[in-house]
Amino acid sequence: MTTEPTEHNEPAGQARPSGDDPQVRAETARRLERAMGTLGTAAVARMESRLSWFRQMSAEDRSWVGLVAQSGVAAFVEWFKKSGKGRPAITVEVFGTAPRELTRSVTLQQTVDMLRVVIDVVENQVDELAAPGGEQQLREAVLRYTREVAFSSAKIYARAAEARGAWDARLEALIVDALLHGDREEGLQTWAAALGWSRTPVFAVAGGLGDQEDASLLEDLRSVARRAGHDVLAGVQGQRVIVVIGVNERYAGDSDPMAAVEPLTGMFGPGPVVVGPAVADLRAAGESAAAAVNGLRAAVAWPDAPRPVLAEDLLPERALEGDEAARRQLVEEIYLPLRNAGSPLLDTLSVYLEYASSLESTARMLFVHPNTVRYRLSRIAELTGHVPADGRGSFVLRIAVTLGRLSEGAASGA
Repeated sequence: MTTEPTEHNEPAGQARPSGDDPQVRAETARRLERAMGTLGTAAVARMESRLSWFRQMSAEDRSWVGLVAQSGVAAFVEWFKKSGKGRPAITVEVFGTAPRELTRSVTLQQTVDMLRVVIDVVENQVDELAAPGGEQQLREAVLRYTREVAFSSAKIYARAAEARGAWDARLEALIVDALLHGDREEGLQTWAAALGWSRTPVFAVAGGLGDQEDASLLEDLRSVARRAGHDVLAGVQGQRVIVVIGVNERYAGDSDPMAAVEPLTGMFGPGPVVVGPAVADLRAAGESAAAAVNGLRAAVAWPDAPRPVLAEDLLPERALEGDEAARRQLVEEIYLPLRNAGSPLLDTLSVYLEYASSLESTARMLFVHPNTVRYRLSRIAELTGHVPADGRGSFVLRIAVTLGRLSEGAASGA
């Protein structure tokens, strides 16, 4: 009696191959080995036709991507031959063929796009590649393998981002240290360009670390500054935090130079926060950084200083603390303009300061009308930017005049 094939029975003498049949797997593996080169080439061709960013890559990077695709196919075949058990060693076998720099040329999203292309290429040929009865087995293996590739890709990019972040932080600290030591070499621009630096003008900010963790504070400062559109470099030296900012165009023309600093101020530790003067580019940023650091050191002498405070507003304290640049600036910007304007202004200021800012006493000592003294004081304010009748202004003017006379005395050999 002949057995007729039914929905549940195979024809006599022929058993339906099992999805896990080793013979079917072995035959499929042989077919895959023969097709490896073709599959890799087809995947690259499909990428060129479907992925516009791939076509725009350099020939060298396209070649590395092609090699990664070929390696991925080869690693899949090797894993499939071993019954597809265990997790495939994808990181070394696939991505180990390409240089680390490729992660800078190919984003994680682009890697996912490539995976989709390779999956499509293989899945479209499953019927030709699989041994009879092994189609489902091959499809399941492809899905499992590509899932592992996706996980491995994410890990690689996460590690690369972590390493790049650590490298960027070290490079930032190196640049900040070089600026504080007065380095103006062209290499600074190259280093900064590697971090994506492009904005000008540039200024430095110095403040205290406090009891915060330096790594988390620096990351918070960078995050806030970058959200505002600034370029930023940050470093910690002892208990000092130095931040160098390339100003976003939105703030560059602002009449208040502190506008770009205000969002960062509260992130520093307790104590003063000092802002150095704006300079043209990063090569000159050492001047701003030095002024900010010297101002931070001298700010203890002005307990009521605003926070943040401009380093130029701390010129008297910096000069008394030994900052030669501050001394020169006070002499050049205050004393010399007064001296060059004629003796009446300088003499009037000296007497006015000597007699406790008394208008009448100054007029009597100079044998002039009080209105004359009043006029001369207004001229002094116009020339120097400091009002003699103001407490802070009179202090700045007194230090500047004293330093100016000392410098002239030293020059004359007295």
